[in-house]
Amino acid sequence: MYVATLLVNPNRPTLEPTLVESLRNAWGGGEALWLDPGIAAEFALTEVPANRWDVWADLQGMGVDLVVQPAEGRRKKMLLADMDSTMIQQECIDELADEAGVGARVKDITARAMNGELDFEGALTERVGLLKGLPETVIAQVLDTRITLMPGGPALLATMKAEGAYAALVSGGFTAFTARVAETLSFDENRANTLIVADGHLTGEVARPILGRDAKVEALEQISARLGLSAADVMAVGDGANDLGMLGRAGAGVALHAKPSVAAECDIRINHGDLSALLYIQGYARTDFKG
Repeated sequence: MYVATLLVNPNRPTLEPTLVESLRNAWGGGEALWLDPGIAAEFALTEVPANRWDVWADLQGMGVDLVVQPAEGRRKKMLLADMDSTMIQQECIDELADEAGVGARVKDITARAMNGELDFEGALTERVGLLKGLPETVIAQVLDTRITLMPGGPALLATMKAEGAYAALVSGGFTAFTARVAETLSFDENRANTLIVADGHLTGEVARPILGRDAKVEALEQISARLGLSAADVMAVGDGANDLGMLGRAGAGVALHAKPSVAAECDIRINHGDLSALLYIQGYARTDFKG
């Protein structure tokens, strides 16, 4: 058995019952269940429709996300999340670069790296090098004034953890940021790269080894093994090329507002919904949300 979930941006509750019923009828699905009126609905299927991606493309033009997945085991026991442009709305290194006066140059490198056009480690080393001499105090300033949580994140963490799930934040960014975000959202642990500081200023270097794509996969395998879970028990979410390893390994790999080249390699693509979409696709109704 499979489940088809349709959802939209919670700020624009435009999901019409007629649309849901039309697709349900066309695919011979079970009775529609509304998880949140105007925002999310689902119905059961006996098989994955052959025209799934054609329908998906049509719905994208209407601002509707469509996810088709196996019904069994879709409620996950572990969340493994990227941070930049996933749990928060910004790229931390880009915000630091703005403060250092090299914002445009760094943002270009970031975009190309996240799209898979550049080697992640080399791109990170180059960008951090441009931050050399920046006062360490700028990190706290950026955290306080520039960093905002991705909508739906608090509910996602609170709801999954209330159901006993474990949550790990694994970022190619920096520990100075993941520590704050992890504490704010109540992640159980966080892993990231460490900016080297000397005499109160960034040296333009990052501690080795650099945490990138392979390290995210290792985190998934290490943490799940420690908890006695399988990869199938894990929901991973990210947006960049360095997330593809963990997204492909996890039982549910969610490309959230991802670069096109990244989304193309993932079966679960959320382009219109926010992080609450990760609850809807697990079968949680809005009335089940915590936090």
